[in-house]
Amino acid sequence: MNSLIVCVSVSHGNTLKVADRMAEVLDAEVVEPEAVDVDRIGGYDLVGFGSGIYFMTVHLRLWTFLGRLPRVDAIPAFTFFTSGASEIPLVGYSQPIRRRLASKGFRVLGSFSCRGLDTVGPLRLVGGVNKGRPSDRDLDAAAAFAARVGEQVSGSKTAT
Repeated sequence: MNSLIVCVSVSHGNTLKVADRMAEVLDAEVVEPEAVDVDRIGGYDLVGFGSGIYFMTVHLRLWTFLGRLPRVDAIPAFTFFTSGASEIPLVGYSQPIRRRLASKGFRVLGSFSCRGLDTVGPLRLVGGVNKGRPSDRDLDAAAAFAARVGEQVSGSKTAT
């Protein structure tokens, strides 16, 4: 299976840790959005899109990248996030990116999120929240999620 993980991780490397663990399971390459040739995105069997969450949204670099993507024909995809706080249901950060990907023709199979160290604003004064996150347990959960998504793609390829 030819897999790609597009990841924006800028503060503490939280999201990159998750991306790297998923990449081990999927035998995927992890790249920043600017390194992706959008004209070749159709050559992948599975694409992951991940970002840290900044003030309840994904990083602008990922949004900009999504805007550059061409329409595709039902390429399986997944999303993943790290954040300092829980997703607020009505103001969630996962649904907008999933809708954007679906509008480009991706078939979004699922989403993974976990806590990450957050030192924004006054949290810096106390050393941040979610120290030690993502933890080994979080990374194991990310790997299990990636395995499930990979199995969905592999299973659908053998069924056709």
